Amino acid sequence: MVMKNKKVKNILFWSLVMILACNGNRTWALVADLEDLSLAADSYWNGSDESGAFTSGNAFFSNHYDTLYDSWDGFCYSNVTDTLSQGYAAQYNAISGSGQGGSSNYAISFIGWTEIPTITLDTLVTLDGLFVTNNNYAYYSMLNGDAFAKQFGGADGNDKDWFLLTITGKDETGVTTGAIDFYLADFRFDNNQLDYILNTWEYVDLSGLGMVKSLEFNLSSSDVGTWGMNTPAYFALDTIIPEPASVSLMVTVSLLVLKTRRK
Repeated sequence: MVMKNKKVKNILFWSLVMILACNGNRTWALVADLEDLSLAADSYWNGSDESGAFTSGNAFFSNHYDTLYDSWDGFCYSNVTDTLSQGYAAQYNAISGSGQGGSSNYAISFIGWTEIPTITLDTLVTLDGLFVTNNNYAYYSMLNGDAFAKQFGGADGNDKDWFLLTITGKDETGVTTGAIDFYLADFRFDNNQLDYILNTWEYVDLSGLGMVKSLEFNLSSSDVGTWGMNTPAYFALDTIIPEPASVSLMVTVSLLVLKTRRK
């Protein structure tokens, strides 16, 4: 009886190890870090080849390029390192000067007038989160103001300005699973010393969206005029991380139980 139980435990143990290993590989395969995209130094891809999208890892990034006006919206990818350039010419620059964690590549999103910027995953999954920061164009517009947009905080720093990124999750049928708000700039504090315009990569927790097949991105701002938002509608994104599948947790717990019972 003891030998039979030991044999069953061994079979269960190695079965769980195999499941965990396979699941671990699947989890890592879902990470999109943009480092698998080829670029010359200090350059970018904006969709001018009219391919309509790009893929990193298991994530599909939407893009729309208008050949008439030589303009784009949706997502592009870049490795531009210049953090000082301002204005429209700096639309491809992340204010951090590199990708998240010092990596080379990152994505820039522009919310234009065609389609909502969307990232579509090749399978339904729960995401842990991703990293975002501002791009140069939006950052310096908020910091100093420009011909179209105001300086955040106003002349005395007391204006309660804000720049908000909203990430909406959709399931495989297009039904909304939830939405996450993240402030790329926030001047709503009573203490002006707490006001900020993001210039580093920060993590956005997406686990509250549940199982998603796609993510949609939108921007809103306190600076709105007759024609809509005045703040340049750009942000930078990097490194999408999936939440470890529930089976991994189950396997880990089972292995711990087996180990405890063997003592």
